[in-house]
Amino acid sequence: MGCESLKLERLKLGLGERSYSIWIGGGILSDLSQALEEVKFPRKVAVVANPRVQALYGGALADALCACDREYHYITIADGEHYKNWSTLQTIYDALIALDFDRHCGLIALGGGVTGDISGFAAATFLRGIPYIQVPTTLLAQVDSSVGGKTAINHPRGKNLIGAFYQPRHVHIDVHTLQSLDAREFAAGMAEVIKYGVIRDRSFFDWLHNHRKDLRKRKDQALVEAVKRACQIKANIVEIDEKESALRAILNFGHTFGHAVESLSEYRVYRHGEAVAIGMVVAARISCQLGLCSADDIDTIRDLLRAFDLPVDPPDYPLDAWLDAMKHDKKVQRGVLRLVLNKGVGDCLVREIADPAPLFADALKELKPSR
Repeated sequence: MGCESLKLERLKLGLGERSYSIWIGGGILSDLSQALEEVKFPRKVAVVANPRVQALYGGALADALCACDREYHYITIADGEHYKNWSTLQTIYDALIALDFDRHCGLIALGGGVTGDISGFAAATFLRGIPYIQVPTTLLAQVDSSVGGKTAINHPRGKNLIGAFYQPRHVHIDVHTLQSLDAREFAAGMAEVIKYGVIRDRSFFDWLHNHRKDLRKRKDQALVEAVKRACQIKANIVEIDEKESALRAILNFGHTFGHAVESLSEYRVYRHGEAVAIGMVVAARISCQLGLCSADDIDTIRDLLRAFDLPVDPPDYPLDAWLDAMKHDKKVQRGVLRLVLNKGVGDCLVREIADPAPLFADALKELKPSR
């Protein structure tokens, strides 16, 4: 694992008056003070983080806030997907009220996807909206949840069912934070990175394959390039379709079945990216059944996921349980399931599936691991 000297990469997500910058680099937490000044972020700030992330990066963030003369307060929340709920959201609201926050104050989400999603939703709804910034510290959050303005909490019947589209003022990505991730958490993020190559860019998919060793070693230059290219793909899609009326739905490749994996296992067995990896293979199998990709394409996707030690075999639940869980997917329209399906590797489409039972039955049968 290396910490090389890297230039700061800057992207922009263009949404008119809601546009914002995405900064990507190694060792750039101290540059947050400059970003806060550029976006005229409020002087009074609450930082939402779980205890582990606060212990790792809270001091560096505090130094950056002091350097630009911000008054800051920490709000500590529990760690884990199963805590992305009403109770934790209420904890944030209670703290903001106790701190006398008003509409001229701001939130900073410091952490992974759970922290970013719930902090963003708190920002969207507290006093009908206060500004917030994303400082993602996991790979999954850096390439997915921190960019695009999706904020949410989970419901026992489904993931991210309660939320809002609410864009951050800035996204600040320091790849040095990825050195503190455990192997499973890093791999979970790589699932989302691989997703972008499958749905949008074969050349990026091939680049990931060719640089898999450097990525596994968490070499800074490879990480910055992977995060930058993933964020650029997502930014390009969100600029066209901010609120998922059409094109943005393709970002959910692997998520329909993946969310079912998470909900059926009560968010305690699989990391989000692990569930998405399984969901991508299931989606690819259905794509093959419908003539949209080949068996070789399935193997190509599965092999790259396995190269990062990601699970690719669905857990053993009854077909009816899978179908019931997927009924609550956000892409369901008028009771009809809509699946994101890959066309080979590098392209995709969204297709309505009027009768999903036989397709999923065949896919699960084909993908059932040998005993």
